[in-house]
Amino acid sequence: MKKFWDNPSGGEARVREAAPLKPVPTSLSIGTVSITPATVLAPMAGVTDTVFRRFIRNLGGCGLIMTEFTSADGVLRKKDQKAKRYLHFYEDEHPISAQLFGSDPQVMAEAARMVEGLGFDLVDLNLGCPAKKVVTCNGGSGLLRDLPAIGKIFESVRAAVKIPFTVKFRAGWNDDEIVCVELARMAESCGLAAVALHARTREMGYSGQARWEWIAAVKDAVKIPVIGNGDIRTPGDACAMVMQTGCDAVMIGRTAPSNPWIFRQIQQYCAGMRYAEPSEADRYQMIRTYFQMLIEEELPDAVGKMKQFASWFTHGVPGGAGLRKAIYESKSAVEILHRVEEFFEARLCGVGVPSASSGHPLARETV
Repeated sequence: MKKFWDNPSGGEARVREAAPLKPVPTSLSIGTVSITPATVLAPMAGVTDTVFRRFIRNLGGCGLIMTEFTSADGVLRKKDQKAKRYLHFYEDEHPISAQLFGSDPQVMAEAARMVEGLGFDLVDLNLGCPAKKVVTCNGGSGLLRDLPAIGKIFESVRAAVKIPFTVKFRAGWNDDEIVCVELARMAESCGLAAVALHARTREMGYSGQARWEWIAAVKDAVKIPVIGNGDIRTPGDACAMVMQTGCDAVMIGRTAPSNPWIFRQIQQYCAGMRYAEPSEADRYQMIRTYFQMLIEEELPDAVGKMKQFASWFTHGVPGGAGLRKAIYESKSAVEILHRVEEFFEARLCGVGVPSASSGHPLARETV
């Protein structure tokens, strides 16, 4: 998952000269499930585990959270511990959707039954992942070139479960093979409860500008709820997407790890068109809370996740480069948490970051 984008201008700029932005809906019903507010945390491999999902939920403003995309084959293999870990969740995560990927209709149906049995509120089909290893197995966006195969999966899964069934997909394989409208209509006819469109093609990956007009076209084509995804970096972007496309909800992916307050900010922005920027003390509390949650969960890759998230969580923090270096050089989760506490407590107490001449591991204040 990339941290930055190739196109620097946000969606808000696309409609800056237009009428006042339209607020994100306060709620959305997907089948029998109420999503309040109409904002969704996108499924992201290596990111949206139970710790990050609860972390986002506790910050407020996110109506629906989703698991990392999980192999349907892995779900059915009793010894697949990774799939089991991906589908682990707590009661305070509701409403929550489990996202599955695969190409065999019967395997997908059986995996969906297991997901329903585990207590998930919704099940979602991944038709968006552009990763080569997934596409090679005819999973993710690889299926976008075979709509009949997708139709069989839709029918099998829909017949297998009673919980709402949704799909997240890209617009098509490339600009010459745009299938989003046809796919959305097929989803509706097969009884799916909602569709989410990442407005890029598989060929685009995460580069270029999301084509919001594709979201608008899908919204015009179906009556079931449409969730828009792509290039939402600010609350203004979220409202601009709703105004430009008419979508029923917005889904946020890559912005969430670098600004986990984005959902709460959208809610504040829609209520009064103003929102709070996190202070340095807020950022410290956020990092410490998330790292403590990782330690308490006893995840096998807690240290790796701390180092992964450090680059997102400390971006823009004065002296952040020194903190990141100290985190990357740490050997244990407890040591990483200590480095974070040491760094921020020095800053917040007015001591400042030690100078490079001190030899302190947090020296060198460049961001």
